[in-house]
Amino acid sequence: MAYTSSALSFLLECLGKSVIVTGSQIPIYEARSDGRDNLLDALVIAGNHVIPEVTLMFCNQLFRGNRVSKFSSSHLDAFASFNMAPLATIGIHVEISWELILTPVEGKFHAHTTLSREVGMLRLFPSITAELVEAFLGEKMKGVVLQTYGSGNAPTNRKDIIDAICRATARGILIVNCSQCPHGAVDPAYATGSELLKAGVIPGADMTPEAALTKLSFVIATPNGELRRKRRNCRRVCVVNSPR
Repeated sequence: MAYTSSALSFLLECLGKSVIVTGSQIPIYEARSDGRDNLLDALVIAGNHVIPEVTLMFCNQLFRGNRVSKFSSSHLDAFASFNMAPLATIGIHVEISWELILTPVEGKFHAHTTLSREVGMLRLFPSITAELVEAFLGEKMKGVVLQTYGSGNAPTNRKDIIDAICRATARGILIVNCSQCPHGAVDPAYATGSELLKAGVIPGADMTPEAALTKLSFVIATPNGELRRKRRNCRRVCVVNSPR
């Protein structure tokens, strides 16, 4: 659902009403299913409040759709927004953080219907080979989320990997740097991160991998690429200032 809610946040442009994604950990037909409460909470929000963005409702919390990740396969509170507070919490009272809610935008609503499949996610690890990186960044690939260490670092002693990345960006492949850490952000100020910046990699700030991948898929599928979409913080997909 993190991928679904992230994708919808880009596909639904000039949204003027609430779109809430929800589900359950326990199947809806089971007696103890959490799905009924999640659905009821979503209906309460949608029926009583105008929150003009794509959100995800789970375990009494409403999250921005492109800021959420699933972190547990066994807990009922399976989703979290590590770098942003929930938009709303439902307890005895419904508490909405209005200062976080997107304001309605001007313009006619438009639902985009196309996403590129020529994107992927590459996670760095100590023994990764340049051949593997080169193969992954093949000619058919148009966009890649590069999951790096810590605050966006790559091994500085692996010139072969940096060179492979340089060749890929030179061919026009969009590569976004996202941290493997769920909390925190990419900071290209560090020497190890600046090497990727010099190689043409875009710092992903504190975007989730799900949001970065779906944004790439959306941008690449947009006619003419629209460079402004590649670097702007559309749909408030991150909250850390960066050259995006």
